[in-house]
Amino acid sequence: MKKRLKQLNLNTELLVAMVLMVLASCSKDETASETLSGSEVISATELKFSDETEMISEEVTAIAEDVYATEEIALTSKNDYTTDFLRDCVTITTVVTDTTREKTIDFGEGCELPTGNMLSGIIYLSYALDMEAASANITLSLENFTFNGVAIEGGADILRVRSNENGNPQGTSNAAFTATWPDGETASFTGTRTREWIEGFGSGFWGDNVYLITGKRTYTGRLGNVYEKEVVTPLRRELACRFIVSGVLDISRNGSTASLDFGDGSCDAKGVLTYPDGTEQEIFLRRFRN
Repeated sequence: MKKRLKQLNLNTELLVAMVLMVLASCSKDETASETLSGSEVISATELKFSDETEMISEEVTAIAEDVYATEEIALTSKNDYTTDFLRDCVTITTVVTDTTREKTIDFGEGCELPTGNMLSGIIYLSYALDMEAASANITLSLENFTFNGVAIEGGADILRVRSNENGNPQGTSNAAFTATWPDGETASFTGTRTREWIEGFGSGFWGDNVYLITGKRTYTGRLGNVYEKEVVTPLRRELACRFIVSGVLDISRNGSTASLDFGDGSCDAKGVLTYPDGTEQEIFLRRFRN
């Protein structure tokens, strides 16, 4: 009997050792898959996470500017004005102080936007009373905010110009956000982006809104790698499309730079990543579901 128990214990120990070896091997393989080789600057997997963080920033900023523009147009024009970008599941409240308008944009436990993205929590905005000013500073902060299940912390200061040199509304945001995915992966991004509203302003219909995006940001990825991302050809964002449809973004790390070309204007998930040695790779950007 003792001999059998001893053999059983030995077999159990061997089984546990084999399981640990397999787990260690899987962990090593997963780490290796993220290891950069040759002239790579950023892995395809990290690039998808990076692009999702960009989408979060774009949409949060778009919400802030849409809410501001709705009030601006309503208060400065003689006609009633509404927009269909934020649905009935969003509750917007306004508190007017002696010097500011304080906006609370509450998405509750979950509210789906026309773009298909699901948001929850609160966006706070604060800006001056004078809606006829040529420019305005908008302060943005978040509370218990999630974007497609990704928890977002941070905020932004937005300089909003009613009419730039092209005659279009424009917002320049200095932002710092940290994103935590449901599986615990985290990433952060800081920097400045300028969004020129080139089409659809004042129409009240979200689907015809088009922006050109420029600027530079620092992205810290899930593995702690730091990337500088700079727009070298303005990125065209058509709100009716989930993806950037054109433009070029440079991504740099440790003195090496790769360029991501978002395409010819088609609404698709494809992009072409050009490495420092000139080789090209077609990339499929995730941008969450759909």
